[in-house]
Amino acid sequence: MSDFFSRYTELGEVYLVPQRPQQFEHAQLLLTNSDLITELGMDVDQQQLRDYLAGMSRVENIKPVAMAYCGHQFGHFNPQLGDGRAHLIASFATARGHTYDMHLKGSGATVFSRGGDGLCALGPAVREYIMSHAMRALGVPTTQCLAVLSTNQQVMRQEREPGAVVCRIARSHIRVGTFQLMAMNKDVDAMQQLVELCIADQFDDISSSGEQRVLDFFERVCLRQCALILKWMQVGFIHGVMNTDNTLINGETIDYGPCAMMESFSFDAVFSSIDRQGRYAFGQQPNIASWNCGRLAESLMLLMDDKDAALERFSGILSQFAEEFNEGYQQMWSNKLGLLSWQESDQTLLSELLSLMQQNKLDYTNTFAALTNSLQPTPLPGYEIPEALADWTRKWRRRVGDNNLSAAHAIMQSVNPAIIPRNGMVEHFIDEFNLAKHSDEFTQWLHALKTPYLYQVYPAQWLATMSNEQTYQTFCGT
Repeated sequence: MSDFFSRYTELGEVYLVPQRPQQFEHAQLLLTNSDLITELGMDVDQQQLRDYLAGMSRVENIKPVAMAYCGHQFGHFNPQLGDGRAHLIASFATARGHTYDMHLKGSGATVFSRGGDGLCALGPAVREYIMSHAMRALGVPTTQCLAVLSTNQQVMRQEREPGAVVCRIARSHIRVGTFQLMAMNKDVDAMQQLVELCIADQFDDISSSGEQRVLDFFERVCLRQCALILKWMQVGFIHGVMNTDNTLINGETIDYGPCAMMESFSFDAVFSSIDRQGRYAFGQQPNIASWNCGRLAESLMLLMDDKDAALERFSGILSQFAEEFNEGYQQMWSNKLGLLSWQESDQTLLSELLSLMQQNKLDYTNTFAALTNSLQPTPLPGYEIPEALADWTRKWRRRVGDNNLSAAHAIMQSVNPAIIPRNGMVEHFIDEFNLAKHSDEFTQWLHALKTPYLYQVYPAQWLATMSNEQTYQTFCGT
């Protein structure tokens, strides 16, 4: 049974501003993650959940708040951000002792709205529901979408669209931008409290004290970010808006606005409509994650007495980030290719593959799924290796043949998904929900996404590369 309470209250109303969500009297629950409710032991029924999301009642009379933070957006510092269309309505503890936040998005304007309406369109809400389900099944640390509410009102974006509210569940909503705001305010006490809150909740094995404790905390955050980016790249995920206010300290993926799955392989792949310079392209994500960690280090300097010594130590930890990523990156490709050990010549084999994939616009997921499928005793139809890779495949098979083929296949199947949330399918279901608030195929497709590493025969459209991928764009939804 859930134990609901107010969280982060010791930080004060500078950082958690009391704000009441907008009320949507005629709203209805559209999508509910019943499995997540059961898993977390949440004591909430459908009517209660509807009323919480619609702003019609409070969770056990807990005062909703808008969380304050600042941050770098596309490299430029913005001193005033915060939850402009979101409300933290409660937190709760599970039977395992883990704490989670219930956070609404699209729930109305707050003091941080900066002229916006504080609302969310149904399309981005459906996208978040799909993507958070899929990412978790793919093994990627992520916030989770508990439910989507149709407000039965219209919002104005590029055109008039149905409105929605998303209920997001996360272990924590503390961001790099939260620390940046405290640093800007020179609020030593609040930052020290926040470090301790994060350690107690996410890094409770840290036993050091003083400035070493801050450094150890920073190192753990860096490791979480590094592991997250490796998971993104393993499955071909492009976040699209890796601003510091969208970087959670606990290493979970947050904000599924302008995200997309890479289909035709390219390190330069970008789908976000607002990323005109390619800052957050697929291949740039590791550099940006490290850069964001650097902004956290700058903020944590507030807690250090000897600034010169602290700068050197923070820099050393950031160097470790690069080393950790490079080691994990090599292991990622080794696993995706079924290589039980990495040899110097394997870099040439990998480079040749990636070059052929980019030249021939080969689908990232389908290519590795085809290679994986080819090692099965009886390969399944629908996972054919592209003709452009025929010569390369012979080289790869000779290399894999040096190892145990069944072991190679097992490794590949554990990291190369057979099915992902295809961009075309996501848009298809968004269109269906916008038109009818319902889709007969949706439940079946979402069920398949829960076992992405299960190789079986799927409908062809579930595996198909988007036909208009070169012009495809995703939007943040505000």
